[in-house]
Parts: sequence; structure tokens; C-alpha cells
Amino acid sequence: MSYFLEYVIPAGQGDGDYEFPVSEEHRGYTVPLTEVDAEVVQTDRLPVRTEVFGASLDEAKTAAEEILSNSKASQASLYDDPTESMQTGAGTLIASYAQGSGWQEQTR
Repeated sequence: MSYFLEYVIPAGQGDGDYEFPVSEEHRGYTVPLTEVDAEVVQTDRLPVRTEVFGASLDEAKTAAEEILSNSKASQASLYDDPTESMQTGAGTLIASYAQGSGWQEQTR
């Protein structure tokens, strides 16, 4: 199965907003803000969708918890997505995670 974890990384207190340049001309690579004349977008959170490796749902959950433990995210969703899409919400939602509560499996 192809598992994907979706979560949001909030800007921490005192960290301010995240800033990044947006340029249709230079898509696909990062340019330091000091070196670009592109429009700059500010946001207080960054959405993430990443593949999680695991032969079973339990292994995928364990791998997802490791990822979340190294982030500022407090909630996440785990999807089964055989198309391996990077589109938000693609696939079937199989479990949700909330810090302090753990995993809640979705009924199919």
C-alpha cells in the first residue's frame, strides 16, 4: 500500500510567518529571498503531504508518529493512495492523529 501523511506545520510563537518567493518563471527550485525579485508570500502555516513507508497500517502509523515527533504539528491525517498523488486529500482517509489522543481509525 502507498501511505501518505498530511499535516500542517504552524509558525511558532516568535518565529513570525514563513516567507517564500513565488515565481512562475523559476518553478521547482528554491531561491534565497535576498536574490529574487519575485512576489513574496507570507503564511503562518505550511501544509505538508509526505509518503510514509510501511508494509502494514501499524508500521505506517509508527513511521508517521516518528515524522510528527520531529515537527511542530499536533494533528495529522493518514491516507491510502495507490495513485501516489501529491494532491492534498488524494486517496482514502484511513486514520487521523491528534497529539494526546493518538490514532483514530476511519470506518470504511
